[in-house]
Amino acid sequence: MLEVAAWTFVPSAGAVLAEWGAEVIKVEPRDGGDPQRGLVTMGIVDAGGGAVNYMIEIPNRGKKSIGVDLNTPGGKEVVHELAKSCDVFLTSYLPERRKKLGIDVEAIRAVNPSIVYVRGSGHGPKGPDSDKPGYDGVSYWARGGIATVLTEERDELVRSRPAFGDLLGGMTIAGGIAAALYKKATTGRGSIVDVSLLGLAAWNLSPDVAVSQIHGGSAIPKFGHADAPNPLVGTYRTKDNRFVQLMMLQLDKFYAEAMNVIGLPELVDDPRFADPASRYANRVSLIALLDEAFAKQTLAEWRENLAGLSGAWGIVQTPGELCDDPAVTSNGYIARTETVGGVPFSLPTNPVQFDEQSVVPPGAPEHGQHTEEVLMDAGIDWDTIMRHKESGAIL
Repeated sequence: MLEVAAWTFVPSAGAVLAEWGAEVIKVEPRDGGDPQRGLVTMGIVDAGGGAVNYMIEIPNRGKKSIGVDLNTPGGKEVVHELAKSCDVFLTSYLPERRKKLGIDVEAIRAVNPSIVYVRGSGHGPKGPDSDKPGYDGVSYWARGGIATVLTEERDELVRSRPAFGDLLGGMTIAGGIAAALYKKATTGRGSIVDVSLLGLAAWNLSPDVAVSQIHGGSAIPKFGHADAPNPLVGTYRTKDNRFVQLMMLQLDKFYAEAMNVIGLPELVDDPRFADPASRYANRVSLIALLDEAFAKQTLAEWRENLAGLSGAWGIVQTPGELCDDPAVTSNGYIARTETVGGVPFSLPTNPVQFDEQSVVPPGAPEHGQHTEEVLMDAGIDWDTIMRHKESGAIL
């Protein structure tokens, strides 16, 4: 796969494919490389004093990097030569820039008619904003409505998490590539695959969007914690100021068991909560009693108390606690790896596994680390490589 992309959204798809076994060649600008390499504030310093630019590592692990100046004739020639033998061409560049750099559909298909051509964008390939820059925080989080539905009744909009939509989008692109490769294998025809952050947000909000049309513009009815329709679907604060998340959608099925486990057996036969209608009518009182019960014990105590409950529940964890979660460690969802410079760190792998095999991702490449190797593997002779180096077309 040949990737001409930057930042996180589209490159994270390449990282997923690399973990699935693909050879991914990342084409970076000759000068400076992927602009995310320059975000030094993203670095994390570990106990040994080494810096990990995790926003380069996450979307670029397992790839080969070459440095190319696509503004030069030699740079275009190199990319076109590599495209001849690739199954997939993946890019995040906008239409006008793709055309200028000679990497639009027509240019790449001219050298490889059956290649799968994949574009990731902020706002989609059509419409007035198809050539407008878009990032996760703008196209997905803000414009896509995610911030609005997550904020609910708060006075301030909730902040976007780094690359939140980007990484979901990368998995989406990877799935699209896999489907397009299957089509190519069965029909011999390559596809043009498009994924946008805006479209991803609409997909994520399918229930909200659908309800907003049905009820004349209003969103899904919102309830606070105190008057939630189902008291066994909610978050309860513990004595030590942590939270337990209950998620028993079938209230009637789990009600008696949950009350006994939580330590409120007297509520099973309480007339106020004796049947579905009365439980709904008196839900505010029931939730208040649950709040009071959960506040009497610590998180550790609730872990033990709820262990045998057959309904779904969980602890509201921090990202740091996730690293030690037994389900995470047992399944290899977070791997211990290291940068190409030998600095160790932990990194989540993509959540798709084949044949129960977890992966340990290699580090992201240095800028232009594989330029000569990749070009020689593509059959470009050494004299031509040196000519391109001297002209400034490649790193």
